[in-house]
Amino acid sequence: MDPVIIAGAGPVGLALSLALARQEVPSVVLDEGPGKDEQRLARTVVLREDTAALVERLTGLPLAGAGFRWAGWRSMRRKQVMREIRFDAAGSFAGALDLDADPESSGSTARETGSGAAYGAHGAKGSAHALKGSAQGSKGGAPDFRDAELSAPLHLTQHTLTTALREAIAHERLIKLAVNSRLVSVEQETSGVTAHTRGSNGTWWRGSYLVGCDGPRSTVRKLQDIRFPGRTAVERHAVAALRTELPWPGEALLHRMPPWRTSGPSAGEVTARPLADDVWRLDWLLPPGKDLVTPDLLVTRVRETLAGWSGGPTPPYELLDTGVHTVHHRLARRWRSGRVFLAGDAAHLLGALGTQGLDEGLRDADNLAWKLAVAWHHGPHEALLDSYQVERRAVVAARLRAADQALPLLRGGGGLRAYVPGSARGHDVMLTDGHLGRGPLGRPGTYADSPLAPPPSESETPVDTAPGAPVVDVRVTAEDGTFVPLRDRLGRGALLVVLIAPGTGVWERKHWVTAGIMPRLAAAVTALPHPAELLVAESYPGAAAHSVLLVRPDGHLVTALSGVRPADLYAAAEAALGGPPRTTAESKREAKADNAVRAG
Repeated sequence: MDPVIIAGAGPVGLALSLALARQEVPSVVLDEGPGKDEQRLARTVVLREDTAALVERLTGLPLAGAGFRWAGWRSMRRKQVMREIRFDAAGSFAGALDLDADPESSGSTARETGSGAAYGAHGAKGSAHALKGSAQGSKGGAPDFRDAELSAPLHLTQHTLTTALREAIAHERLIKLAVNSRLVSVEQETSGVTAHTRGSNGTWWRGSYLVGCDGPRSTVRKLQDIRFPGRTAVERHAVAALRTELPWPGEALLHRMPPWRTSGPSAGEVTARPLADDVWRLDWLLPPGKDLVTPDLLVTRVRETLAGWSGGPTPPYELLDTGVHTVHHRLARRWRSGRVFLAGDAAHLLGALGTQGLDEGLRDADNLAWKLAVAWHHGPHEALLDSYQVERRAVVAARLRAADQALPLLRGGGGLRAYVPGSARGHDVMLTDGHLGRGPLGRPGTYADSPLAPPPSESETPVDTAPGAPVVDVRVTAEDGTFVPLRDRLGRGALLVVLIAPGTGVWERKHWVTAGIMPRLAAAVTALPHPAELLVAESYPGAAAHSVLLVRPDGHLVTALSGVRPADLYAAAEAALGGPPRTTAESKREAKADNAVRAG
């Protein structure tokens, strides 16, 4: 069968090619450029826990050495610390500091840090809650209970990420990278697609499917006549990458309404996010409009900000890179047209309020790869392929709605809302959600209404993970007896069946693999309509002993069953694949009908 053609050699296109290769699907990546990426320190990406783990699986490299995991997060308003969150060396939540009352309300005993080095102080004054390893607190100004679910984001330059992906591809026999190849036309037939390219290596390519990962100005999207509505210039930021020392080493900062005087246009918000080697990325929110940000103005802004944070003269710094980052919000009407799909910035644009568009693009690749692999290896699965658009577009649309609803509150210029008690706290929570990957603005999507959800069953049992949500990364025993993180078994094309069996971690696998319910469960897994791997875990959040979890190749929970229920397990697995596979005749009739609709 012909390879999958991927138009675009950015992080999403490269990640998709590696994800397909892990499932034994060949691909051709069409790269408009020469195969090298410009090194820009002001162009960075923030990866959440799940997307960082995905990239590490694909590249085989620990990204922590290439990027920087934040040691903490703090948000400030004027001179006051609103919230501090700590992460331990492993990137897990370690504690938080929050305020009892909103600083805008009367009688507040909120901490005033003053200027200078006090901005870096960790002590709490007044009635602030100091929390160690817990997110508990009192009502009203209590810390957010969701803090305990956080993990440290990974911050790295985009060219570092792309280089790691390219190096992994260089050792992958199933991926062909075609440089200097600009896509100009796409032809679809019932049996595949043909892509024509121009450039020094211009030619034509035959593929089974084509995925457009070619960015905001996607040629693939335009060739398929897919609309891309949305909003332009939702936010603008002046950006600088510099090497310096700040009073809070390793911690990311969001500072709203800083108390010092600012030169030039300003919207009263600046973020500082650490990178490796004492490099920081600073972003200043710009007011709406097209005010010109000159190099001299940006240098002045850098000096004012550093002096304000240090409480004295501007500390030594080395300016490494600058730019202006404009955020657009757009969502393609369709993400599939026959054998052509869209992913990443070709399908959606987002990024306001700290949200990360690349995170969603990598999740697109993870969702689509295993579905294309099923169709490539086992024949047409139209319902399964259709589910890509249904699942991923719904998640991104919800993210965009959440951002669009929050923007008027956070960027509306004040008004009476600014004087309502609790407003500053609510704004801080929303911005923290976006930057740290939590809540409607940042939490990984759940495919609650997926067409791949199995029918209701009396054998279903509740666990702390809702059906359609990403599973928790617990330790499991693999079929060879080794102990591995559950995430390590994802992305290989197989369904995962996880038995919750307390005590199995104490004994060698040979002592329990043939005991109790294991033989019956092993037989049920072998009989499933798709290859599956049987794993065993000592525990899983909210799961009773002998619960059986069915997990998709992209790590989303299909269902949890109480005990070994072969018929229900089979039905759930079949549903997760889009239902019973179509016969060749049915697939041809459906394809003919689809072509007739498109022609009409």
